Amino acid sequence: MKSCIAIVDDDPLTREVVVEYLSKQGYDVLSLESGPALREAFCVRPPDCVILDLVMPDEDGLTVLRWLRSQSDVPVIMLTVNDATADRVVGLELGADDYVAKPADLRELLARVRSVLRRRMGVPRPTPVAVATANTAAPGLRESWFGRWRLDRARRRLVDSEGEVLALTGTEFGLLCAFADRPGVVLSREQLLTLSGTDPGEIFDRAIDLRITRLRRKIEPSPANPTVIRTVRGHGGGYEYVPSAGPIGTCVVVKA
Repeated sequence: MKSCIAIVDDDPLTREVVVEYLSKQGYDVLSLESGPALREAFCVRPPDCVILDLVMPDEDGLTVLRWLRSQSDVPVIMLTVNDATADRVVGLELGADDYVAKPADLRELLARVRSVLRRRMGVPRPTPVAVATANTAAPGLRESWFGRWRLDRARRRLVDSEGEVLALTGTEFGLLCAFADRPGVVLSREQLLTLSGTDPGEIFDRAIDLRITRLRRKIEPSPANPTVIRTVRGHGGGYEYVPSAGPIGTCVVVKA
């Protein structure tokens, strides 16, 4: 049976584009213009994933998200033109699984849909044999610090020692988990694509460089001279996470 994706957005053009693209990828897609329309759809067939616009008339996406979380653990990807950090934090705190800014790259949106569906269905991600070394750490056995930030896996975010929260996109969270589980291991771009839940065939490997750059702006005490996620030259190159026992330094958070 095909997975059912609900796109909830008051913009008919956005709905049309997303519905057409995801339908061609083999999904059943519901085109819904509002929260009430989503509630009606839930009574007929609860979707397997919801792509939800934040800014809608009458009832905004956060209100719809609160209702969703009171009813279901269905994966929710927030889709919005509003890129404010406060709105990201609120959405993630309310239980959104990911956050994509408009205009969304459709290939990236597809990759994130596939990623949240895999997590919900419990399908394990493939791990390259070359990465399975004696240095691989079992998830959850230690705290992972990235500069001043501690990785909070349960809430999919970073938190500092003062309680300040730094929200993450789904891709950023996947990358940080990949690094945290393999401290001191040099990971290639292809391995990072796979381990972070992104299909390598969908996004070119140099996209990892851009994402690492954005992560460094958030976590590194000195993004121009990174010491937490280190670039490794030669032998194909890659990146290495240098762990610490606690918070290190301060960093200026730059919006992605």
